[in-house]
Amino acid sequence: MTTSRQLEIPFADGRSGSGPATWGQRAIWDVVNRLAPADRPRYNIGTATPLDPGLPLPVVLDALGHLLHLHDSLHTRLLPGPDGTGAPDGTGAPDRTEAPDGTALRQTVDPAGTLPALVRDLPAGTDRAGLTAAGTALHRELTDRAFDCATEWPIRVGLVVADGLVRHISLVLSHTAVDGTGMGLLVRDLTALALGADPAALRAGRTTQQPLEEAEFQTSERGRKRDANARAHTLRKLRSAPARLFPPAPAADPAARFPNAVLSSPALLRAVDTVAAAHRAGSSAVLLAATAAMTARLAGRPDAVLQVVVNNRFLSGLTDAVSVVAGDALLHLQDADGEFGAAVRRTHAASIAAYRHAYYDRRLLDAEIERLTADRVPLADRSCVFNDTRDLLPGGLSAPDPAVAGAAADGDTTLDWPVEFDPRPGLTYALDAQRTPTALQLAMTADPAVLPRATMERFLRGIEELVLTEERALRP
Repeated sequence: MTTSRQLEIPFADGRSGSGPATWGQRAIWDVVNRLAPADRPRYNIGTATPLDPGLPLPVVLDALGHLLHLHDSLHTRLLPGPDGTGAPDGTGAPDRTEAPDGTALRQTVDPAGTLPALVRDLPAGTDRAGLTAAGTALHRELTDRAFDCATEWPIRVGLVVADGLVRHISLVLSHTAVDGTGMGLLVRDLTALALGADPAALRAGRTTQQPLEEAEFQTSERGRKRDANARAHTLRKLRSAPARLFPPAPAADPAARFPNAVLSSPALLRAVDTVAAAHRAGSSAVLLAATAAMTARLAGRPDAVLQVVVNNRFLSGLTDAVSVVAGDALLHLQDADGEFGAAVRRTHAASIAAYRHAYYDRRLLDAEIERLTADRVPLADRSCVFNDTRDLLPGGLSAPDPAVAGAAADGDTTLDWPVEFDPRPGLTYALDAQRTPTALQLAMTADPAVLPRATMERFLRGIEELVLTEERALRP
């Protein structure tokens, strides 16, 4: 018989404090709170993995407690100013966190409390299929609820226990606390703690900023200058890049759902890294160059404009931080469909500059864009979105199977159409790069009036062919 119980993981003597929200916290908080309540859970970030052969429950609970001490973002709440003036103390004093609508957002780091852990106990001898089904159901249960960032910590834990051992773990976090890179770091730290790493040694080895420290930098003179420079750079790009990439779509059903295509390529898993090394570029630059090339081809123009989602790993000083950046880099690539090796090198150079200028106060940038739009200033096409989510790890507490990893490059490419989404105004396409143990996946959602299914398939297979052709040319 399967039973459920909730355990409380005690937390005490942690760091504490209160201050303005970071740019990233505020950006995600704004986006989520503009959504209908039913849509808010889609901004949760989760990862789940089986544990084989399993870990004792006390070991996992103890590791989770130490994880809270490592990362302040896990025991942080977000609260708007109490009187709506932008002044948290109600005095009406100016506060740089004030939004265009007059509200402010503050972060409060709690020094003590409890972290709930939902435990599902399965009968002794439950087979692998039963464990997987229970873990999947528990993960969905935790993921499908929005977070109340003012009253609860931004982390949920689910554990499946059988034969006295934790056999499956689920972590779900609010996007206000973490992005894909941050989730990967959490999994890495939890793995180390569960396998016996010294918590004090882990803490001593960390020099990256906690969210309150990041907010302190952002409100300093140096932080304000960086914000102003980044926004100025972005606005210059917005004014100079093409205002439209694809020809206007013919009249279409405004209620038509947006299809989602997923290309899984085992060969790309190896080829992207090979091409990147040969051209001394990052693997993201290889995928960006291929995406830009296919965008230019299908739009029938020589250049491409991509709105690139930027997370911690692209920003110096925040690479190992567990927080959220929520920045976008506007990448304008000219001659995008030229010789591919050269395009990779140019993309690498352009992306470094773009990432450096993707760290800014989104509320202030949005207000400037609104003013320019009201003045009818032509601005760049921002409807093509690229997001490299390969650092969002699917697991980490279980060792990878070498046989599976070694056979990855020998599998066949597949293309699936798993789901359709409600229309997304202002979006031509969104393309996510993802990694599984056996393949690199390209997941694309697109406006069918601009990119029908056949064109979406051509787009994804074209990216694969560009990279694989370059890899073959590099072989001795």
